[in-house]
Amino acid sequence: MAAARSTQRAGRRMDSPPRSPGNGSGSLDGLLAAKEIVIACGPGGVGKTTTAAAVGVMAALRQGGKVLVLTVDPAKRLANALGLEGIGNTESRVPDEAFRSAGLKPRGELWAAMLDTKQSWDALIGRHAPDQQTRDAILANPLYKNISGRFVQSHDYIAMERLYEIHSDGQYDLIVVDTPPTRNALDFLDAPQRLADFFSSRLLRWLIVPYRSRLVNVATRPFYQVADRILGTQFLADISEFFVLFQSMHDGFVERAGAVQRLLSDRRTTFMVVSTLEGVPLREAEFFAQELTARHLHLGAIVLNKVLPAYLQGSAAATVAEAMKDRAEELATSLAPTLGSADTTLGDVAQIRRVLTEVAESFLNFRVVALREAEEKSQLGTVPEVLATVPFFDTDIYDLAGLVRLGEQIWD
Repeated sequence: MAAARSTQRAGRRMDSPPRSPGNGSGSLDGLLAAKEIVIACGPGGVGKTTTAAAVGVMAALRQGGKVLVLTVDPAKRLANALGLEGIGNTESRVPDEAFRSAGLKPRGELWAAMLDTKQSWDALIGRHAPDQQTRDAILANPLYKNISGRFVQSHDYIAMERLYEIHSDGQYDLIVVDTPPTRNALDFLDAPQRLADFFSSRLLRWLIVPYRSRLVNVATRPFYQVADRILGTQFLADISEFFVLFQSMHDGFVERAGAVQRLLSDRRTTFMVVSTLEGVPLREAEFFAQELTARHLHLGAIVLNKVLPAYLQGSAAATVAEAMKDRAEELATSLAPTLGSADTTLGDVAQIRRVLTEVAESFLNFRVVALREAEEKSQLGTVPEVLATVPFFDTDIYDLAGLVRLGEQIWD
């Protein structure tokens, strides 16, 4: 079913007009009906992981098909939100019972996976190694064992590789990807090309000289003599062997990097930037939105979390709060007899006045913040197809019911 629906979607999009800037008035429902990948990105601590999970839940509930939420954020919060235990590299289906317990009946299926860097690298080596001997030699190499989970760009690259692999299998109608925080998410986008460039670099050629030949020329001899004293002969041999073996997969890496870049810029892929209207996170979100536009990637949505309610901005409500503050003594005197009839302490005029004053001042302070948020929102430099806001919830979101509550705020 997933493959068939994906083919139908692709067919429809081939005749679709070129992308144009949005005005923020669209809906996620309409946006994602024509997409196969949505990549959630943004600053840390703004609810990005929860928002990505909520989008996946809503797609499974409203649009049907098979929906996968893939998190590459090292913080393992998604399992708690979806009610999954032991979530890992292999996709796991959210059980129907979890939906029934929340009073929900989805039209489709919801799946989730958490990127395991080491396991994904092992699988990648198995796919791209030219033969079993090379594969076994790489997997047994001490350097590979140590750095496959820590190598610069390792996590970011394998995340893109895993996304490409899952999408190519054609098992899911929609894949929702949760990325690391903003600045790291740029590494997430650049990692395939950077790793491909590294395997063609001069540094790599220098590293593999001792393994390819024991004859070191005069120019490079001092470098290797110093390196040998500091690092040891065996360590240099491990480095050289590791990169020589990897060189055998160079063409595959370069080809795959190009395919990943094409997938990111494809019409089937869109990006969703998640932020709050606080100063620092919003600046970071705008930075990322601008980067997406500069790279000709599709910015489909901006989701603004923890936004204060619009009624705080109303002048009529502000007038009421001002009046309550100015007339607190009068109001307290009139309320005291009624409140004191049940409990004499409640009839304390001074106490009632303090409460009324604090409530009024608190409302007015929140109004200042709400007006500032509205101004920040109006000043957004980039407007996508969908601009959605989520109110500040009183309780944490930790289950499917909470994800639906959030999702309903941004879906339509």
